[in-house]
Amino acid sequence: MTDTEHASTYTFGDRRLVGQEHAREQIQRTLQSGRMGHAYLFSGPDGVGKTAFALALAEILNGVDNLTDLHGEHTSKKSSWFTHPDIHVFIPLPSTVAKNESQKSEELKSRLTLLKKDPYEIIDFKMRPVLDNPSASSNRLAFYPIRYFRDEIYPKAFLKPNEGRYTILILTGIESMKVEAANMFLKLLEEPPQNVIFLLTANSTDSLLPTILSRCQHIRLNPLSQEEIADGLVKYDGFNPDDAGFLARISGGNYSLTRFYDLEELQSTRKEVVSFLRLAYSQDVPALLKIIQDWQSKLNTESQIGLCNTLEMFLRDLLVYRETADDKLISNIDQKEVIISFCESLTEARLTEMIEHLQGLKGLLYQNIQFKLIFTVLAIRYSFLMRGKDPVIPTDENWQHLPALELNK
Repeated sequence: MTDTEHASTYTFGDRRLVGQEHAREQIQRTLQSGRMGHAYLFSGPDGVGKTAFALALAEILNGVDNLTDLHGEHTSKKSSWFTHPDIHVFIPLPSTVAKNESQKSEELKSRLTLLKKDPYEIIDFKMRPVLDNPSASSNRLAFYPIRYFRDEIYPKAFLKPNEGRYTILILTGIESMKVEAANMFLKLLEEPPQNVIFLLTANSTDSLLPTILSRCQHIRLNPLSQEEIADGLVKYDGFNPDDAGFLARISGGNYSLTRFYDLEELQSTRKEVVSFLRLAYSQDVPALLKIIQDWQSKLNTESQIGLCNTLEMFLRDLLVYRETADDKLISNIDQKEVIISFCESLTEARLTEMIEHLQGLKGLLYQNIQFKLIFTVLAIRYSFLMRGKDPVIPTDENWQHLPALELNK
């Protein structure tokens, strides 16, 4: 059977994909139409399933029954994309890895093996610089340099399909392509070899060459809802509904990362978030530095992001309660009295700006900036914002050194 003939008999990604119903429907319609393009781009924030979607589509196109239940209509005997000779997966590499043939082969094999077991596995060097050390916090910048593209990727595009209908190249994180590699890739997209399909992923399309973007069919994946993440955590990751619900609320729409949070640590630090805000307001420097140092010591990068999301959820509860006075809308219902007291005491607090500052600083955790420095700066900014004042350092002048605080003037 062709893809068109049996596309209506299965549901795309029904064995593993989480949420994203609109994107799934787009793919399903494309498959049913029988008019496959030569390049598809999945874009969206971290952890929403871009790579998983690309892998699931690659399997369907070459008849692999794995991430999608093909109801006996599969045309391949391979168990997954990982062992299929016509499906090739590439990820950005650090320059030191890309230049070393043995290290490159070992790193790719180790990371793709993890992806074989779970299509939502985190395998990029930004979040997992070292696979055997989950607490490693120093990220490794990764790219598609021209040599990697020319020697490894480009030749695969000219291979004739061996077992499947298509030669499929999956390239994740294509926004990290070096200029020379991007120009070489553009030529492939402009004159694609026969029976080749490119499946691409990107967090953002802003840095992509417009000519590359224009030659792809673009499918956007949105941040996952709390309900979708909670359902995925229960269905695929073995969490009980209560724990899944808590993790979903602090997930920030990132399903992949949320599964790595240290649940016990996060639950124990949730109350410390309130202490952090109190200490930031009073500028009790010794106590403030201690709590920040403790967080840095005991939380890995994933849990530090989870802590940021916990703090953001608490600030949003404050904002919602202050605007509505309806405690039924509070996520942290067990801290209702604290939330009410905060709103009554700090009526001038600029909560929206506090959330915006947190979101801005949260991104720095992905850039190898020390957690204690980030949260020390955040505490100083919050001490002003909770009083309804402007931070002492404007956001467009972050290069300045922090002066002594003069809160009482």
